[in-house]
This record gives sequence, structure tokens and C-alpha cells, in this order.
Amino acid sequence: MEKPKCKICRRAGVKLFLKGEKCLSAKCPMIKRPYPPGLPGKRRKGPPSEYARQLREKQKLKAIYGLRERQFKKYVKEVLEKRGKVPDASEALIKILESRLDNVVFRLGFAKSRAQARQLISHSHFMVNNRSVNIPSYQVKKGDVIKLKPQKTKKVIFEQLKILLKNHKPPSWLKLDPEKLEGEVIGEPTLKEVAPPVEISKIFEYYSK
Repeated sequence: MEKPKCKICRRAGVKLFLKGEKCLSAKCPMIKRPYPPGLPGKRRKGPPSEYARQLREKQKLKAIYGLRERQFKKYVKEVLEKRGKVPDASEALIKILESRLDNVVFRLGFAKSRAQARQLISHSHFMVNNRSVNIPSYQVKKGDVIKLKPQKTKKVIFEQLKILLKNHKPPSWLKLDPEKLEGEVIGEPTLKEVAPPVEISKIFEYYSK
């Protein structure tokens, strides 16, 4: 049975890697059935309206980070209010999204997906600067150290983590220590490195109405 996350990618018309960055299997429904759910064997319809394009781009980015509308809208409005004060609005939005603790835990390889990262954080599995944090939306900053709590390392879900992390390469703005099961924020995320398959300017247009 096709998973809900796969249907989201098919509806968007592009792979959003909702099951992790390694979602590249030839068995992926998006590869086998590159058309929207409910349209077996049919091609996509003609060019969408401008509003439809804006909505689609918004839904794509929201799905990538697994956010609810209220939270996502809050981030976009925050950037819109600073427009003119930040060099690049699109980059500013990506920095906010990438700096969420759930995303950082995922990027460091401590979780297989952002959804799993949110669950682990909510269950108090991680510390930031040696302080327990159970808020997935917590914003990390340069110099912060994210670490798996020592008492949690013996849990079944983390048994093979050190082995898996040896081959994991986090983005350039994060530094990973597989042996200590910790990571450090050493820079800032950039739009160029993240390169989401989304036209972010359309998202700002959507919320500017």
C-alpha cells in the first residue's frame, strides 16, 4: 500500500524526500507513478493558475519540514515583516526552518526523518548545551552543542547509531562527533546548500495577499 508521504510527493510533482535524504529507491512510487494520486495513467493537467502555483509551493515546503499551517505561516510572516532589513528573504526563511532543533537532529543523522526527530525530542532524548530540551521548534544558534542524553544511548533505537553515523555527512554548518553522539552548530544554513525543490518567492506572494 502506498504511504501518505509518497502521495504528497506525487501530488507535488517532485520528490520532497519526506522519508529522509536517502529516499531514492527505484521502488519509490514517485518514480513508478509520476502523476498525481487518483489519475492512473493520465498526464498532469495544463498550466496551473498563479494562485495554484503559489499554494503548491507553500504546500511543498511545509511538507518537507513537516509543519502545521499555523507554525509555517508564523515563520513566513516573521520574514515578511523583516523584508528590506534582510539581504535575502528566501534565505532568511530557510535559516529559520533549518535551525529548528528537529531539523538539526535529523541533519546530524540522529533520526531517520524529521518526524522521528520531533518524536525523540518531545520524549526528552536530547540536550542543547547540556540542558534538556523537549521542544522540536527550538531555534539553535552558532556555538550550540546538541547531544543525545547518555542514559538514552542504551535504548534499542540507538543501538547501531554510532556505526551508522560513521558514514554520515552533515551539512557544512554542522559538526558531528559520532563517538560522543553530539553535534555542534559551527555556522549558518544557506539557501544554496539546502537547495529545496521549491520556488520560495511564490510562498511570499501567497501570504502577502
